Amino acid sequence: MELKNHFMRQKMMTKVLISLIPLYIFSVWLYGLRVLTLLAVVTLVGVLAEFWVMRLIQGDKVKVTEAALVTCALYTLTLPPTVPYWIAIVGILVALILGKGAFGGFARNIFNPALVGRCFIYISFPVQMTAAWTKTYTSLPGGFLRYGVDALSEATPMILQETQGVLTPLKDLFLGTVGGSIGESSALLILIAAAYLLYTKTASKTIMLWVTLSGLAFSSAFYYLGYSTAPPIFSLLSGGFLFATVFMATDPISAPRDTLSQALYGIIIGFSAIFIRTFSLFTEGIMFAVLIGNSFAPLIERTVREMKAKRAAGGAK
Repeated sequence: MELKNHFMRQKMMTKVLISLIPLYIFSVWLYGLRVLTLLAVVTLVGVLAEFWVMRLIQGDKVKVTEAALVTCALYTLTLPPTVPYWIAIVGILVALILGKGAFGGFARNIFNPALVGRCFIYISFPVQMTAAWTKTYTSLPGGFLRYGVDALSEATPMILQETQGVLTPLKDLFLGTVGGSIGESSALLILIAAAYLLYTKTASKTIMLWVTLSGLAFSSAFYYLGYSTAPPIFSLLSGGFLFATVFMATDPISAPRDTLSQALYGIIIGFSAIFIRTFSLFTEGIMFAVLIGNSFAPLIERTVREMKAKRAAGGAK
């Protein structure tokens, strides 16, 4: 059995993986080589899980798609740097078996698989997922010659803002020299990745634009109405908002395809993320927001299609 006969290359997914390389290099600098061993474990288990579930569906003609590698890579970047390996394994199994395979495999899943796995372990293991944040390496050679980070607790910018009212300097949020999930902290690198994905026509600019505008509008409204103490720009640069906007919301399978539907989809995600952050105990508003957007995507597309059909029929009379 030749492995290449059971692997499907996908040019779009290759470009997504390329866009993630700077984030992984920077995450190793921040947290050490454990990032790469965690990625290796997650990818190995994820590929085997996808192969197993797709063999049940496709038989001997089973194909593991490159999208599975993207799911593993994105999922790993959303994890805390000290997450136990077994929890990471549970999450990727849920992502690729329940979040994807149960729907029939590639291009049939309703929800973003990486976020399904992340959401499952976030709710199931809240202590390990929300209380295991660490300080980052800040001097040469960073984490490149170290396995992991020191066991020193440090709250994320979102937690500091919500519990103590302390705002992390915007410069640190932009550069990413703050504690948090493995790959979600550097707005600069995420924006560079976004520019690459847009240049190569890999991700939807409409979705990115409307998630950002919606998030900015509602965070501004809640801030100036006194419901939130987080300034709008802080809300956009913290809590994985940009990461999810660029990589998760634009997932071509779970997102709408026509422009108007994508705009409405983006508005729902931006609003949901800020609303959850402002009025609930969860700081992971954007994670739930994208899944909410995924659930509405089919309804949005159908409604927009019916509206356009009625308009066309009315114009033909």
